[in-house]
Amino acid sequence: MTTIERIETKPRMSRIVKHNGTIYLCGQVCADATKGITEQTQTMLDKVETLLKQAGSDKKHMLSATIYLKDMQYFAEMNAVWDAWVPEGYAPARACVTANMAREALLVEISVVAAEINA
Repeated sequence: MTTIERIETKPRMSRIVKHNGTIYLCGQVCADATKGITEQTQTMLDKVETLLKQAGSDKKHMLSATIYLKDMQYFAEMNAVWDAWVPEGYAPARACVTANMAREALLVEISVVAAEINA
C-alpha cells in the first residue's frame, strides 16, 4: 500500500506532500510583494529552504524546480539570486516560464520537488 503524507493541508492544497521518499512543495512566493525581484526571489527561496527542512530534505536534495516569472525582463536578476542560493554541483532539473501571477504585485513563484535525505 502506498503511503502519502500531507503536511499543512488546507481545503485547496497541502504545503508539503511526501510520497515514496519524494517531497513535493506547493508553489512558493515571496514574503513581501511590495519588494523588487531580487528581494522577492530571496524570500521565496528562504521559504523553500524552510519547507524542505521541515519535510526532511535540503537544497542539495532538490530534484526539480519550476520557476514562474511575471515577465522575462526579471530573468537575469532572478538567476543571480538563484545561482547564489543553489549549492555548487547540486543544481536541480529546472524550467523557467512566464506566467500570469495570482496577484498583480507578485513577480516570481517556484514549485519544487526534492528527495528525502534518509529515504
